[in-house]
This record gives sequence, structure tokens and C-alpha cells, in this order.
Amino acid sequence: MDFKEVITSAATSRDFQEIDVPDTTVFEILDIARFAPSGGNRQGWHVVLFKDKEVRSHLKDLYVSAWSEYMGYVSLGEVPFLREAEGDVKLQEAMKVHYPLPFADNLDSHPVLLGVFVDLNQLAVTDGNIGRQSIVGGASIYPFCHNILLAARSMGLGGVITTVLARKESEVRRLVNLPTNYAMAALMALGVPKKRPQRLKRKSVSDFTTVDAFDGPRFSLEPDVTTF
Repeated sequence: MDFKEVITSAATSRDFQEIDVPDTTVFEILDIARFAPSGGNRQGWHVVLFKDKEVRSHLKDLYVSAWSEYMGYVSLGEVPFLREAEGDVKLQEAMKVHYPLPFADNLDSHPVLLGVFVDLNQLAVTDGNIGRQSIVGGASIYPFCHNILLAARSMGLGGVITTVLARKESEVRRLVNLPTNYAMAALMALGVPKKRPQRLKRKSVSDFTTVDAFDGPRFSLEPDVTTF
């Protein structure tokens, strides 16, 4: 499978066939993914491969609970976690409802479960104190996660990066003996997808690229056919 095919067909997969993925394959995926870029090449990631049935069961319960919190906002037409739920009785009640999701409800049975953690002491967060939500730190961990998906896709597997479980980081910390300087970046599931991945649909380059300014002319290789 060539690179273009891999990257244009690496669709998110949450539903897997009941086929085991050998440790040798998981190792090879991680061996490829480790070449991801990170700030200062500090490679602050740590991966936990979850195999134990009891640990997986705990993770499922935590994930289902976190999913309910997420969907509580969605059920009220809100962007999840954009505001605090404290003091809003309606929102708090909505966050207690069980919202069925096969991926969450069967989390413990997915072929491969990976917890991806990052050493906060290794992140140069250049936007940490500029008066808005920080996003830059993720640049040193999520390319690694995406490399995992691409490597899996190149081997005929599918997967998903999900951050929902980060809502339960304190519980996960106790479960996996996570050091205090580490944070949960993602939970990833991999396996043989039930649906064959198709070519992804995305906006065109000219839909999101402009020249010289945010409101500048669209970057396009097509001739300008605008009429006045």
C-alpha cells in the first residue's frame, strides 16, 4: 500500500472483527510510529498496552462514565466541556444518563487497546500564557498517535484516537500507576475493521488555504473565474 493510499483511506474505525492482532504486529506499528516529530525531539510519550481483563473492564466503566459526561453537553446542543457543569442542574442530570455507544460499551473486547501518555516536563508549551486555551503542547504527542493509525492502516488494520478518557485521568492514574508528571493524551483501539475503509472525503486545499492574510485570496491552481 503506497503512502497516498494509506493517508487518504485511514478512516476512523471503532467497530472491529473478532480477530486477534499479534504482539509482533503491535510492536511493528509502534516501531514505525516512534519516528513522529516532537518538540526538541524529546519523545515524551509512553504507551501502555492493556491486556489484563480486569484492567480493561475498569477502563470500560471509566470510559462509559466519561462518554455520558460528553454526551450530556451534546444532548443540550452544546460543545462538550466548553463551560463548567457545576451549578447547572439540568446539565448535571443530562451527564448521568447512559448514552449507548457500541465502541464504549464493548471497550474491553477490542483487539488492541493502547493508553498513550505524555511527560508534561518534556513539552515546550509556547502558547501557555497568552490568554487563550493552550493547544501547542499537543504537537509533541498527537503526531505520534496519528503515526500509529497510519502504520496500522498500512497493515490492513483500522483504529481510533479518542481523548474522552482524559476526563477520568485521576482514576486512570491510580489504575496504571501513572507518575505525577505524566498526563493521558489518548486511548487508542486497533483491530481489523468490520467495514472496508474507503477513500476519505475532505475539503479541498483552496477551501482552507489563503494567500498573505486570513481573508486573502484563496490558494488555488485553478484559474480565477470570478466575475463582477
